[in-house]
Amino acid sequence: MKKWLLCIGIVIAVSTIFLTTGAAWAAPVKDVNIPTGAKGAYLVDFDTGTVLYERDADHRLPIASMVKIMTLVITFDEIKAGNLKFDDQITVSETAAGMGGSQMFLDANQNYSVSDLIKGVTVVSANDASVALAETISGSVEAFIDRMNETARKLGMNDTVFVNVTGLPAEGQYSTARDVTTMMRVLLQNPEYYRFSGIYMEDYRHPDGRITELVNTNKLIRFYKGCDAGKTGFTNDAMFCLSASAKRGGMRVIATVVGAENSKARFAEVSALFNYGFANYASVAVVEGGKPVGQEVGVKGGRTETVTLAADRDIRMLLKKGQNPDCEIITELSSELKAPIRKGETVGTLTVKTKAGELVGKANIVAMQDIDPMRFEDALGKVLQNWFL
Repeated sequence: MKKWLLCIGIVIAVSTIFLTTGAAWAAPVKDVNIPTGAKGAYLVDFDTGTVLYERDADHRLPIASMVKIMTLVITFDEIKAGNLKFDDQITVSETAAGMGGSQMFLDANQNYSVSDLIKGVTVVSANDASVALAETISGSVEAFIDRMNETARKLGMNDTVFVNVTGLPAEGQYSTARDVTTMMRVLLQNPEYYRFSGIYMEDYRHPDGRITELVNTNKLIRFYKGCDAGKTGFTNDAMFCLSASAKRGGMRVIATVVGAENSKARFAEVSALFNYGFANYASVAVVEGGKPVGQEVGVKGGRTETVTLAADRDIRMLLKKGQNPDCEIITELSSELKAPIRKGETVGTLTVKTKAGELVGKANIVAMQDIDPMRFEDALGKVLQNWFL
């Protein structure tokens, strides 16, 4: 098919050391002075995946309740696939209700909504809710663990093995700061997750009217500006762990520490990683979804002769503070545009590259308005207009 190229030109600029979605070109920073005494630490930009800091990020360690990040990843996958709904009712088994450790104190043989169980896992790291979700999704905890490991492989988490769904001490269960961040980044791509992760304190009413106070184990939700998500973990073996995310000024980062000395230290170290990211980097939208891109393009056979085009999503680049972007935006139409065209219809692709030719990102090009086909009276009017000019 013939393609029509419209080079919109150099609009904004970025250094070629920074990446596109899913690829990191910036070298991980290891020599900056960030006070992290944890056994492993990792900081990335959410939008691009660029590594901003790492120390012992591939050290295999127990991660305690941070394994529940994967429980949530799979749960949201099931919801997106239509296999599960937030208001579905789940009957809690004796096994799930009898789980020790952190819990939301579910009653056996009572029905709880999927939404309530997600809330329990997210806010109070509830082992009982995690087991209930696992049994519902896969039929058994063992089958769910198999899926956790399968999903980890698909995500490239090659230094992770799951043995249970709770994070309670188990031989052979481990992960790394890098792998934990990988699954947290996937979880954060679910918009519905934030309505649970941002809860700091809530009284939860059980089906029998009993009240359980839920207090978020991630204290940064309340005490760090912009922090709206995270998962803690603690066992004697794993020590104190946290993977959390914060957003400021259009930039979202994810910081993970594994094996901090105490609870205060894990929150302080993640806060220090956040501070470093926000102080030294900025996320810039080189293309804004829904905003006109370039000049209007001609349409054959339309009542309106031109159409305004836009990208269907943002394309962002990560810059060091004070650095100017340096990139080129190119639109490629799938064919010559002909009426009718519907608003939101995809008519091509938009590509952003650095001046060095490295891909920054791609988006669909969509029409910003309807273009109806020309009617007979429209064509006649044009002929008459041209005749008398």
